[in-house]
Amino acid sequence: MKRNHIVYRIVYLTAALLLGCFSFGSSAQTSSCNKTVYLTFDTGNMSVAHQVDEILKRQNIKATFFLANEKTYRGDFALDDAWKPFWQELAKEGHHFGSHTYDHLYFVKDGPKGEVFEKSQFGPKAGVTVLYNEAAMCKEIRRVDQRFQEMTNQPLQKIWRAPGGKTSPTLIRMGEMCGYQHIGWAPAGFLGDELPSDKYPNAGLLQKASHDIQDGDITMAHLGIWSRKDPWAPAVLEQLIINLKQRGFCFGLLPAAHKKSADQSK
Repeated sequence: MKRNHIVYRIVYLTAALLLGCFSFGSSAQTSSCNKTVYLTFDTGNMSVAHQVDEILKRQNIKATFFLANEKTYRGDFALDDAWKPFWQELAKEGHHFGSHTYDHLYFVKDGPKGEVFEKSQFGPKAGVTVLYNEAAMCKEIRRVDQRFQEMTNQPLQKIWRAPGGKTSPTLIRMGEMCGYQHIGWAPAGFLGDELPSDKYPNAGLLQKASHDIQDGDITMAHLGIWSRKDPWAPAVLEQLIINLKQRGFCFGLLPAAHKKSADQSK
């Protein structure tokens, strides 16, 4: 009986150890990874914000979020007090944050004397093309930082992303003079969540990203998109993370030294 009991205990402990290893491998970052990918999310309409957070927690990884005061699916705005608990929770979880310009300014073209023409999507000048000098552009980028500190008692990382990834050397230099590094994304990192789902189904987007993403790539998706009928995040994000882990990827935070240019866009 004693021998049988010892054998049983050995089998039980071995099974438990294997189960534990399997569980860890499916949800946590492993020490065997030899490549790095940087997951990033822009605000968008926030319709899948909580689902994205749940997936990141379940998979035990961190991401970088670029914030703008965009209109949400609830009819309010992403930097309103109603969203304060959400941003506080993400900050507490250890994610990183950058500016996406407060009113979601789209670069139009370079202007005279080192200025740029920008068109805001939201705010009092929504839809109007305005000429911005360095001080005005800096104020627009920093405004997100100030609001984030009001909500979370911590600053943004010194990074920003131009809406749509639309930039010029003049615009990027303006951000740098203000102390913020511009972060774009790699071509393979464009995850396609803003594309029409009838032409770009989730299964195809998942397969493409899982195969094409390479070491050092920055990805880009949103916390919700108006134009896509079949939401991307619940269907693609978690399985993409699992697939990349299986390919040996770790998940890094920005800013960081990485192999691919931070200033690529779609």
